[in-house]
Amino acid sequence: MKIGFVATRLAGVDGVSLESRKMVRVLESMGHECFYLAGELDPDGPPGRAEPEFSFNELLVKAMHDQAFFYTTKPSGALFDLVFDDADIIRQKIEAFVNDYAIDVLISQNASTIPMNLSLGLAIQEYVVRSRLPTICHHHDFYWERDRFLNAAIQDILDIAFPPRSEPIRHVVISTIMQRRLMSWLGMPSYYLPNVMDYDHPPPPPDEYALSFRAEMGLTADDILIVQPTRVIRRKCIEKAIEIVRKLNNPRAVLLITGYEGDERGGYGAWLREEADRAGIRYRFIGDHVGPVRSLVEGRKIFSLYDVYHNADLITYPSTYEGFGNAILETIYFRKPFVVHTYPAYAVDIRSCGVQGVEFNHEVTPGMFDDIRQLLTDPAYREEIVSHNYKVAQQHFSLARMQAVLSRVLTTFKEF
Repeated sequence: MKIGFVATRLAGVDGVSLESRKMVRVLESMGHECFYLAGELDPDGPPGRAEPEFSFNELLVKAMHDQAFFYTTKPSGALFDLVFDDADIIRQKIEAFVNDYAIDVLISQNASTIPMNLSLGLAIQEYVVRSRLPTICHHHDFYWERDRFLNAAIQDILDIAFPPRSEPIRHVVISTIMQRRLMSWLGMPSYYLPNVMDYDHPPPPPDEYALSFRAEMGLTADDILIVQPTRVIRRKCIEKAIEIVRKLNNPRAVLLITGYEGDERGGYGAWLREEADRAGIRYRFIGDHVGPVRSLVEGRKIFSLYDVYHNADLITYPSTYEGFGNAILETIYFRKPFVVHTYPAYAVDIRSCGVQGVEFNHEVTPGMFDDIRQLLTDPAYREEIVSHNYKVAQQHFSLARMQAVLSRVLTTFKEF
């Protein structure tokens, strides 16, 4: 079949984009063809088209979003007109994409889940109602799991399209918590598909390019690289990583924050820099040195996130909330130890499988640091932990798991 992915963004190293690439790989291995339709696309991705109106960074989209969630508590007829008029334009672009590429199945990647682009979610729902095209809504994080979306002036639209109830739509979620809530709150059945990695093919050893990372960043072989591999947004709770590095009290330790800023309003990044300065730790924000793929920008090396993992000594993941936690699987894939806040999806769907990390629940405790220091100084202990985690992940979070779930979902469309 020809399968079309639609999203606000299918570019970069955010979790939705990364999981979409893995899904494309699995679907292509099953004999299907894949195509992309989104506001932002990587140049090396599947064939498709970029439509600015799909992006959550487009000016009108941001204006509607802000009016819906930040500036008013009363429904506005003018706002509804804007959202529905824009949705009609987007629906026509989806229709053109489906027709031009002869799409058999549509996959909405988080666009029907979290209302970053209200019109896009509504357009997908309306297109499915009109066309009856088999559609998979792949949900990574629902709006009710984010405080910023709880004060909404457009609850009617959220009820219609985030997520949509129309046939023939199949819902796929990335945690069993989401699965239970979707059924108990909205009566919608869904399929559980955790994030995955290709554990059947371990990463190759770091090559010369990856090994040049430390020198390019002005770091030495003796530095202890503690990596925070996430975007700079508040729910990642990066201040806890700063606290961990401060309390580790090792002058060789350097905190590297890999992600970009700008997905969230406010001055979180500036505040983190102030906190790190007050803590007196060594740190670097390296988002402008990390990209989806290796490249050269004005003579400066851009490294992939995987290059950074190869060089890491320890990963921090102090998020208070994650839909699943792609960085945990990446950490395990590159055989690195990690420190993690026991956010719900980790506790229920990852730790329960047997994965082992240095854990904390809200408060960074003194007892954590004995484990951290042993992981950093005892190679045999570190190898025992990372090897165990790899075997667990290979059993529970492999590409084969994704293929099995997608096969089940696609089979249900035979009647259409």
